[in-house]
Amino acid sequence: MKYKLIDHTADLGIHVFGKDAGDLFANAARAMFDQITDIKKVKGVDKHSIRVKGSDWADLMVNWLRELLYFWTVKEKLVKSVDIVSISEAKLSAVITTETFDTARHSIRNEIKAVTYHQINVEYSTTGWEAQVIFDV
Repeated sequence: MKYKLIDHTADLGIHVFGKDAGDLFANAARAMFDQITDIKKVKGVDKHSIRVKGSDWADLMVNWLRELLYFWTVKEKLVKSVDIVSISEAKLSAVITTETFDTARHSIRNEIKAVTYHQINVEYSTTGWEAQVIFDV
């Protein structure tokens, strides 16, 4: 499993895993959109290039997920897939594939309002990369 849910009062949390930093950030994106909708029903129609900066791994994770959440909340685009082109502790470049929300095919599981810094954690361990992220719902 690439992620698991964290029991958190009034919010939604995920604990994400990855074999490397790129895998971790891609899995975090999938986990977030898997909480928003059934991503199996999302078709990858449109591609978008994204660049995100952060002061460290945790800040980069929050900024990354906030940028993806912007696609949903402002542009009504659901993310189907993520290809991390390059990643370092200070910046990330990716190509995402999206589809515009369609009420006939998509349903919303959770309305995520924001990605928070509350209990954010991104770290490397002997078993790979891990992150914890809490969403305001």
